[in-house]
Amino acid sequence: MTTKKKETTFEMLSKINVNKFVEKKNGLTYLSWAYAWSEVKKNCPDATYEIGETTYDDALGFMCNTSVTIDGETLPMWLPVMDGANKSMKKQPYKYSTRYGEKSVEAATTFDINKTMMRCLVKNLAMFGLGIYIFAGDDIPTSEVQEEVKEIALISLKKDDDNWSKVSAFVKANKSKGIDTILDQLKTKYTISTSTKSELQKLLK
Repeated sequence: MTTKKKETTFEMLSKINVNKFVEKKNGLTYLSWAYAWSEVKKNCPDATYEIGETTYDDALGFMCNTSVTIDGETLPMWLPVMDGANKSMKKQPYKYSTRYGEKSVEAATTFDINKTMMRCLVKNLAMFGLGIYIFAGDDIPTSEVQEEVKEIALISLKKDDDNWSKVSAFVKANKSKGIDTILDQLKTKYTISTSTKSELQKLLK
């Protein structure tokens, strides 16, 4: 008997569609940390996270970091504290040039840092699969794309249609495998009705 391979944490979480929980701002897509953490805990009750110490560099700005542990695996992640233009914020007010002129930005606050910590956590959870398709620039999880392609690609098999002769030859050549195995192979390409299945079974006699 064939033992079914256990689904990994990444395989499980990357299948979840979180589109209903996302928001768009300044051309970027954000997943709320509350929804992200809720979905992870529903599927991985043992999940834990830690918020690391925020560091600061005069040239690079503030950097937050988190780490998440699920099923004994720990992955870290980092994210800079950014302003509305996605530029690293500083301890002091600063300015930068845009095509519309010079832009002034206030110094980073604890609110900015706290917000970045939670965004970092969401990015950290994506490393385990949740919402990773968002960071890849896709609209839906890969698993849903694969299912959609599969449904479109399947051909309806009927007796005496253009595919029947080659399917008949395939069935007769593999009759030793049994009808169930043959059907499993055919269903990767065709949709098979009950009546068509009966016709295929007759070919094995």
